[in-house]
Amino acid sequence: MTDTGLRGAQRPSAPRERRPQPERSRPSCREEPDTLARLVEVLAEHADAADHTAAFPEESVDALRRAGYLGFLVPTEHGGMGRDLAGLVETAQALAGGCLSTAMIWVMHCQQVDVLVRHADADLLDRLLPAVARGELYLASVTTGPVTGGHLLTAAEPLRRVTGDDASEADGDLWLERTAPVVTGGSRAEGFLVTMRAAQDAGRHSVSLVYADRSALTVESTGRWNTLGMRGTDSGPLRLRGSVPADQIVGTPGGFRRVATDSMIPLAHLGWSACWLGAARGALRGLLAWLRDSSAHDTSSPLVRERIARVRLELELVSAYLERMRERVDEVRAAGGSLDSPATQIQLNTLKLAASELSFSAVDRMVQLAGLSAGYSAESPLRLERAFRDLRSAALNYANDRLLTANGSLALLDRKVGLL
Repeated sequence: MTDTGLRGAQRPSAPRERRPQPERSRPSCREEPDTLARLVEVLAEHADAADHTAAFPEESVDALRRAGYLGFLVPTEHGGMGRDLAGLVETAQALAGGCLSTAMIWVMHCQQVDVLVRHADADLLDRLLPAVARGELYLASVTTGPVTGGHLLTAAEPLRRVTGDDASEADGDLWLERTAPVVTGGSRAEGFLVTMRAAQDAGRHSVSLVYADRSALTVESTGRWNTLGMRGTDSGPLRLRGSVPADQIVGTPGGFRRVATDSMIPLAHLGWSACWLGAARGALRGLLAWLRDSSAHDTSSPLVRERIARVRLELELVSAYLERMRERVDEVRAAGGSLDSPATQIQLNTLKLAASELSFSAVDRMVQLAGLSAGYSAESPLRLERAFRDLRSAALNYANDRLLTANGSLALLDRKVGLL
């Protein structure tokens, strides 16, 4: 979720002071390891059904709601868990081991929460974050377009001001009409963060991000989500139409680029990569257990051990790069810096490229090792076939070709060749 021209964003402002909030009950972090293990079991229990029916995993997401996990990144003063990026990466991996579709829904919701926490004004935060923390507000992202495709930093459809001629709307509100070909979990979202062209006379690179509550919109499904993998994400096309208060722009009008480089892009690459790694890691755990108990393979065979080693090598590389990039994002944020330098953008893009390609390659190797019946069959208890189909989407989820082109352009600007 990035583009070739990501330099020049403003420095993030210093953290704003929060008004004191009444103490609210929230999930106990001490109980989280047990809670997380139970959640993974719930996700695994419902993963096949979500995959077979290409349906939103209601039971799994409801379990996350009840456990307070929609408020994972919500600060404690708003009733949330107040967790950090390290916890997000670790938890996403665990959840993806149960159901990759549900884990992706969760990390993309958390991405939207991070955007709000870092860039929404205090009044909007006070209205939204307590509901998120209570599990009442699941957020979806609307950034794709029929004209702009997946280009995050452009928008074709403009916001316009509601005037007195629009008798059914409040004067000064913003009128939003938006078509999006891909909206993860959009059919069930209670709120949306939507990219729009800032005004009717603005260029496509002048993009505003606006929060819209579902109750303020007409939400129409315009097609089905029937794909090879990631079927449970329910990422079908939507058309949104309605008016929202002008104070629900997140960041400055036309200033989405800063929001994207500071929050939306890094959270996407960290969260997605953690999910892909977690799914492949879970598949490897299952395969190794099967190999230990199965007589179908001689685990003393040098060929079998070499294949296992290559799978482990690929996952180790993804894990190490993911952890280092998470540390890098935390370092820059803690210093109040910007993530928009050519070197850092290359590194964030490289994380997505490496995680998407190596995680899929690892599962491909596992299928080859397990064989036709245990690896390739949809009836196999190893579920490698589902992991294979799901992870095939990783290179298409903000296409790797686009990121490689962007990295080539950015590399020409990074004269120091600043490696991670």
